[in-house]
Amino acid sequence: MDISIVIPLLNEVESLEELNRRLHEELNKSGKSFEIIYVDDGSTDGSFEKLLQLRESHPAIRLIQFNKNFGKSAALSEGFKMARGEIVITMDADLQDDPAEIHNLIREIEGGLELVSGWKKERHDPLNKTIPSRFF
Repeated sequence: MDISIVIPLLNEVESLEELNRRLHEELNKSGKSFEIIYVDDGSTDGSFEKLLQLRESHPAIRLIQFNKNFGKSAALSEGFKMARGEIVITMDADLQDDPAEIHNLIREIEGGLELVSGWKKERHDPLNKTIPSRFF
């Protein structure tokens, strides 16, 4: 396995279909073998059911479901345990991370770096996320 994408999520049913479509589009272009590991951190909005539906037509999808919310760190940890890829990439499920950037991350790692971290210069977060972040 070349690439594992680990995606923790909580109540993201609205973004999952688009995220999955874009991920498969980009990863299929790479020519590398891949898996997408979605870790449902106790969603109550039907996210896991949507993932089960998506997995029917996308065998690269692997799923973990928590019965309650344990937090992003726990979700990432379980995703890392399941990951089989030589390269492991994490993404959020809310479409703030652009799947088109995966190629840049892979290029840097294949260029000899052991760890690559990206950040957005221009974010499009809702106010309920941006206002509290100014205080912490």
